[in-house]
Amino acid sequence: MSPRSRMLVALVPVLLLLSGCSSSSSSSSGEKPTASATPSPSTTATAEAAAPPVPLVGSCHVLTVTTAADPVDPGGPVPCRRPHTAVTMKVGQLRPVVDGHLLAVDSRTVRNQIARSCPDSAGALVGGDLKAQRLSRFEVVWFGPSLEQADAGSNWYRCDVVALRSQGQLLALPARLKGVLDQPGALDRFGTCGTAAAPDQPGFSRVACSQPHRSRAIDVIDLPKDARYLARNAQAAGDASCQGSAKAAAGGELKYTWAFEWPTRAQWTAGQRYGYCWIPET
Repeated sequence: MSPRSRMLVALVPVLLLLSGCSSSSSSSSGEKPTASATPSPSTTATAEAAAPPVPLVGSCHVLTVTTAADPVDPGGPVPCRRPHTAVTMKVGQLRPVVDGHLLAVDSRTVRNQIARSCPDSAGALVGGDLKAQRLSRFEVVWFGPSLEQADAGSNWYRCDVVALRSQGQLLALPARLKGVLDQPGALDRFGTCGTAAAPDQPGFSRVACSQPHRSRAIDVIDLPKDARYLARNAQAAGDASCQGSAKAAAGGELKYTWAFEWPTRAQWTAGQRYGYCWIPET
């Protein structure tokens, strides 16, 4: 899974959104209050916001790309047998007191606490090895309480897994998500594919492989940690590795095409040191 940009506040404070253009090379071989008379002191009450229930790990939710990028989820859980687009994989406690100072739940420091805690938890839910996770369209999003909810006593954060159908849509998730990437053919549904023959072709955008597509990411190519961005020697090494993967995927065909794609500049700056190997599909 690629680094989250909160992404999904990384799809675009994480998502995101979650994907962007990359350099690549291709080669071939509520109700309103009702007006009333002035109430007497004995009938006047002060309404306070009640803290919502603490989220449950394994709960399901209906999110869109837009709501997934919000720091507070306005909706509640739904039964997992019903259509949903997010599953909660982790719930934790906020630590709003820093150096003796109580910080607001929407402060940068508290938000960063959540951002550091959530992204590495997805693998335990979706399964698969690191390569399959990186090739998948699964992403991590997170939420905390609103200021009003925090004032009422909420002190939790929630980490969810979603899957991108396309740049503007999320995929519907199965009733049981646990270990989905361990299942045969999982990447045919949740893998990363493209709408053009290669990342550098006009009209290219990433989609889940269950959607109409013309190319597929088949491998993840590690780049030297000390390499400079777009360095020629690293490019050559990436091309060679990608060619080997494409040859294996060709099943003995003498003619095949591949494209090695670098991470975006933002991903590189965030520490991503791997790119993707693409082959066309018709």
